[in-house]
Amino acid sequence: MPKPYPEEFREDVVRVARNRGPGVTLEQVAADFGVHAVTLSKWMRRADIDDGVQPGTSSQENVELRAARQRIKLLEQENEVLRRAAAYLSQANLPKRIYPLVKELAAGGVPVTVTCRVLKLARQPYYRWLDRPVTDAAWEEAYRANALFDAHREDPEFGYRFLADEARDAGSAMADRTAWRICRDNRWWSVFGKRRGRTKKAGPPVHDDLVRRDFTTDGPNRLWLADITEHATGEGKLYLCAIKDVFSKRIVGYSIDARMKSRLAVTALNNAVARRENVAGCILHTDRGSQFRSRKFVRTLDGHGMAGSIGRVGAAGDNAAMESFFSLLQKNVLDRRSWATRQELRIAIVTWIERTYHRRRRQTSLGRLTPVEFETVMTTPVLQAA
Repeated sequence: MPKPYPEEFREDVVRVARNRGPGVTLEQVAADFGVHAVTLSKWMRRADIDDGVQPGTSSQENVELRAARQRIKLLEQENEVLRRAAAYLSQANLPKRIYPLVKELAAGGVPVTVTCRVLKLARQPYYRWLDRPVTDAAWEEAYRANALFDAHREDPEFGYRFLADEARDAGSAMADRTAWRICRDNRWWSVFGKRRGRTKKAGPPVHDDLVRRDFTTDGPNRLWLADITEHATGEGKLYLCAIKDVFSKRIVGYSIDARMKSRLAVTALNNAVARRENVAGCILHTDRGSQFRSRKFVRTLDGHGMAGSIGRVGAAGDNAAMESFFSLLQKNVLDRRSWATRQELRIAIVTWIERTYHRRRRQTSLGRLTPVEFETVMTTPVLQAA
């Protein structure tokens, strides 16, 4: 059974179809992106329902229904856990976890003596805990520090203002000044910040260089290259993470976002895996960017059974084959004009990749074939030889 198209790819195709020029049919747009016209019609009908143009159950409502069912199942499981744990929690081997309950009951008028006798607790340890409890402020400080640390570990280049934004998105509200104080006390500095008494070196590689500038392979899904580029628009920068198969020079996956976080690279990798098959053992070669060294990206690589490879610091030639694609994109799309909005640039990038680069631009290294034509011609002989 073929794998479903990535959600980001479907949204891009619908966006291009809606903004198609006069005289351009849906069949032509579908052919440019390599999908069936009926499939594109279904995607557009689903998008109209999600936007409220047509009646029906939207994708968000379907997601909420599934989430509600999952919450109900989780609540049933939690109730079962509480029912079975009630007898265990009443024992004396977890007194410090019961002390807040004793304090709460005492505030409600239940004497400490009665509570400790029922729960089989000693009163003296409770009073010692009461003299030095963990304050609510300390708990709140710990939660804020954890949220800031998680954001800093995921994107080490972020300053304290961006870390505060990420922490607030995660549910830990705080002022920027509070985030600065916590980051200062824990010495969580941005890698692009000022030098603070010592030289900041580039991040360590999480993989060895398995490619060593040998950008050749004898089959698909054996060597992929990835990199990130950016371009300015009237609304701010737009970032593109693209993954290229060295065998056919095809862009097997990409992701476009307004922020250059680790999830940009993770989404591009997941999109590439969703559109290809038999990726186990494939080598993915990147530079030493923090997005490709993040724990999320490494964990995603391991989950797909792929091998990571990272070039040296400041050696652009270690990923030259990917740089050549971005050079083409720069000349053919990014620098051709100024872009007012991110969506306008996004449509241009997606259209050029799927229609021009994949299906119209012939390459000498591929025998004057396009990447799609080369894969069609060469994949069957390769599979037979294997």
